[in-house]
Amino acid sequence: MTAPITTWEAMRSFSRDNSVTRQRLAPGLVRRIARYAKPYRKDIAGFLVLVAVAAGLGIANPLLFKAIIDNGIVPGNLHLVVWLAVAVAGVALLDAGLSLLQRWYSARLGEGLIYDLRVEVFDHVQRMPVAFFVRAQTGSLVSRLNNDVIGAQRALTSTLSSVVSNVLSLVIVLATMFALSWQITVIALVMLPLFLLPVRWIGRRLQRITREQMKQDAEMSSLMTERFGVAGAMLAKLYGRAGEESGTFSQRAARVRDMGVISAMYSRVFFIALTLLASLATAVVYGMGGGLVLAGAFQLGTLVAMATLLNRLYGPLTALSNVHVDVMTALVSFDRVFEILDLRPMIEEKADATELPPDSADVEFDHVAFSYPASDEVSLASLESVARAEQTPAHDVLHDVSFRAEPGQMIALVGHSGAGKTTITHLATRLYDVNSGSVRVGGHDLRDVSLASLYATIGTVTQDPHLFHDTIRANLAYARPSATEDELLEALRTAQLGELIAELPEGLDTVVGDRGYRLSGGEKQRLAIARLLLKAPSIVVLDEATAHLDSESEVAVQRALKTALVGRTSLVIAHRLSTIREADRILVISDGRIAEEGTHEELLARNGGYAELYRTQFAPRPGDGHAHVVDARVDGARPVRANGEHSAAAGTGLRGELGAQVNGAVPAGPA
Repeated sequence: MTAPITTWEAMRSFSRDNSVTRQRLAPGLVRRIARYAKPYRKDIAGFLVLVAVAAGLGIANPLLFKAIIDNGIVPGNLHLVVWLAVAVAGVALLDAGLSLLQRWYSARLGEGLIYDLRVEVFDHVQRMPVAFFVRAQTGSLVSRLNNDVIGAQRALTSTLSSVVSNVLSLVIVLATMFALSWQITVIALVMLPLFLLPVRWIGRRLQRITREQMKQDAEMSSLMTERFGVAGAMLAKLYGRAGEESGTFSQRAARVRDMGVISAMYSRVFFIALTLLASLATAVVYGMGGGLVLAGAFQLGTLVAMATLLNRLYGPLTALSNVHVDVMTALVSFDRVFEILDLRPMIEEKADATELPPDSADVEFDHVAFSYPASDEVSLASLESVARAEQTPAHDVLHDVSFRAEPGQMIALVGHSGAGKTTITHLATRLYDVNSGSVRVGGHDLRDVSLASLYATIGTVTQDPHLFHDTIRANLAYARPSATEDELLEALRTAQLGELIAELPEGLDTVVGDRGYRLSGGEKQRLAIARLLLKAPSIVVLDEATAHLDSESEVAVQRALKTALVGRTSLVIAHRLSTIREADRILVISDGRIAEEGTHEELLARNGGYAELYRTQFAPRPGDGHAHVVDARVDGARPVRANGEHSAAAGTGLRGELGAQVNGAVPAGPA
């Protein structure tokens, strides 16, 4: 191994944060790592053999130089000089071949382990409940899949090979040096503190600079991530803050620039210090060894070999002096990955789970009580932005809730925000498990059925449906990958999107943009309904599916929903009471309890909480004697403005964008 490479490796080792050595590791961590390494034991053995051979090869050239001088040049044996020079070239070629083989083994080991860990972590995280994702930071999870997995991989490649190589090199070089001249070897070891102390002094400062540099990089990246998203970019434009945002980014980028300059200078000083001290040590060896050669204590070739070996002594010693930081960094990365894998999902499928019949269409809540889990039950403090213990004890969100939705019935859930409506739908889809009582579908307790069969039976449309940054086709086919193009188009037509798709030049292959931002709110909702129709579930859950829509979009969505709900059991949450007048039964939820239950007419006649909510939305406006305009939406008529004019479409979406492109204008984006 050449001196410059060793110098850069030492610098990287000293730049690591040594605070990692103070972390406590889980017991049995090394044994657990060994289990992950077991499938690669043959590759690891071959890799270590190559590392050992390469380390032993490090003393070949100094000994060949000694032989060339003492046995070839000094006695004038040209034939021997030529053959030894050929041997030096052969060693160089062998070293190059070993280096390539080491890299191949290292890549096989490293990439194989990264693949194994990433797939296992991703699969495990996918099986975590929604409560986990509510609390965990996305960035922290991605970091576990990227940075920590790669850090764990280094334990079996870079760190392992570095430790083995440096230890073997140190032992072989020291043994050879003592065999050649114990006097110069002792002098070289005595000089070691003078070599290491400045390196450690600079290394500690380099660690602090590296920590600050990583912090500044993270802040700059966070700013870019937020401002480059559609929502962040739109907010900056709407508030006219583009100039201020550029100024803020400029300041953070300037700090990154300044820290980069400081880091580069300290790195160069570190490199120069190592090189300079190695050169000074070589000068001392030549000065003292030269005197011994002149005194006849040993030959000139021995002196050259000792000076060459000296460069191979200080490099491994420097690297090994800080190797505990490298080892702990790798082990902590493994520990952080295992921390995720050891977090058990709250929602687990039983080993003997039964398959829910596909035609199951009734939903029953039987004396259900529920409280949301505490943070330590569903997540990890290290994955949350603010890690603190919650002092507030958990309290029930639902109390003794019982009702039954017969096949084909629409059950509407109404009530004030925070009453528990969405919680009921979460329990119906088993995003959470009840604390007491039971939720049954088709007569089967949800805790006894397989999750795959449950999710095949129930479909959900939320008020803000998620769309992938992909084509309309891909977003639709997510519900049923085997669907034909005709089936996709039929689902779109049923969801009132057929006309729009026909107008788009790319048709189904139109990209909807980040989170569907190229679509208007109504178009997104109808695409989500088309996806639901393609799935064809027996039970449908609608959580404020028409919220935040303009009047015309709401009408289109209502028409799509009317088709989607035909023959299906449905649980519908709605703040706009006009959307659930035709429900078979309306449940008024208040403080986690069913306060009232009945049809629209029955509840109005009782003059209770539902009637109060209804009057709030449909009370006559002062001075006009007419009901609120929302009442006109019940029959699907085009809404009328206060002045009697029909309103225009509020959402731009892909239709508006297409029109802007036809007219040569730049699209303004969705409304």
